[in-house]
Amino acid sequence: MKAAFYTLGCKVNQYESQAMAQSLESRGFEITDHSEQADVYVINSCTVTAESDRKTRQAVRRFKKQHPDSIVVLTGCMPQAFPEASGELGEADIVIGNKSNRMLYDYIMQYIDNSGRIVAVEQHKSGEVFQGDTICSFRERTRASVKIEDGCNRFCSYCIIPYARGRVRSKPLDKLKEEISALEKNGFSEIVLVGINLSAYGMGADFNIVDAVRLAASFDGIKRVRLGSLEPDHITDDIIAGLAEIPKFCPQFHISLQSGCDSTLKRMNRHYDSAEYYELCRKLREAFDGTTITTDIMVGFPGETEQDFEASLKFAEKVGFEKVHVFPYSIRPGTPAAKMPDQIEKAEKERRAAKMSTACEKIRQDFLKEQIGKTLEVLVEEYHGGFAQGYTANYTPVKIAAEKELHGIIKTEITAVDGDFCVGKI
Repeated sequence: MKAAFYTLGCKVNQYESQAMAQSLESRGFEITDHSEQADVYVINSCTVTAESDRKTRQAVRRFKKQHPDSIVVLTGCMPQAFPEASGELGEADIVIGNKSNRMLYDYIMQYIDNSGRIVAVEQHKSGEVFQGDTICSFRERTRASVKIEDGCNRFCSYCIIPYARGRVRSKPLDKLKEEISALEKNGFSEIVLVGINLSAYGMGADFNIVDAVRLAASFDGIKRVRLGSLEPDHITDDIIAGLAEIPKFCPQFHISLQSGCDSTLKRMNRHYDSAEYYELCRKLREAFDGTTITTDIMVGFPGETEQDFEASLKFAEKVGFEKVHVFPYSIRPGTPAAKMPDQIEKAEKERRAAKMSTACEKIRQDFLKEQIGKTLEVLVEEYHGGFAQGYTANYTPVKIAAEKELHGIIKTEITAVDGDFCVGKI
């Protein structure tokens, strides 16, 4: 039988799709691309925004329409957070949640044996331990994302993810060691440690995120270790000092801001203010040469006045983020923000998002132009159109003119900027 995966959302979802694919493959399935004919299509959903839910519903319906005789499976965060609404999506033959991903094969076999629709979403409970299969490969050729943490205890007023993922739990270091060893043997040279609330890794245990980075960096074949998205109030001075001692650690920090306005941050139930966030950025740039700081900024949160928005915009310009993901607030049923007064009209949210994006893109372009003349190490990941493409340690995208495929880390002189890429020569 052939199975295909269609993954929406974050690197954690991408990791979990890889784990599910390897699990099916070990049981005799052939894994194929979702654009090809398959017996089973697995949609691994995201539910961070209403737009994510829309894309999930659209994907489920599209795959069933295009492949009516195939089994369509819906899993991931959307059914985990909204089991009833997901169960009503009749085009999905099997509906489970991310808690049950390890049972995907069993549910497929059960469906085949009984020829009946299955809706089985098991809810997360307090006290759960970290679960999930490990991986030995990844869809990218040189970089592998490794999930080391799941769940979130923060309960930001706009966010459904604690309900979709449960409470914080961490992968034991011995399991992480086994996983990275397998990835190293399969030729991966960069590891990205990811999680739902990654900076909470080790909460309640005797290890933390520095221990995970140090472990990954201890393998000779692993040349780089970087971190996924982080929360600012978990990055202590000790964490910064520990990471700075690891030569293979990549000085790229994606630290979620959400807003540069203190009153908005308070309504969001974020656990820091703009001054604390700015001080953290200062410390990181002081501790790491060539560091880049990227972030997420939400606009149009309930009650955000024009003055609040302008304060957030000015703060983003003050920090000078190397890249920003800007998005309008999206109502998530079941969260406190959904019931807040002074909801912002869609058109106004879109206007603010466009203005914020324009300002942040200018900063981005200025940063890329500042790289011209520098010699940087680029880990090449792909080759097409006469260019090898990859990323520097601080995650600057670079394309290198090359007559043939290049591999590994290449010293590159940056000569120009083309869109979102720096252009370089060997």
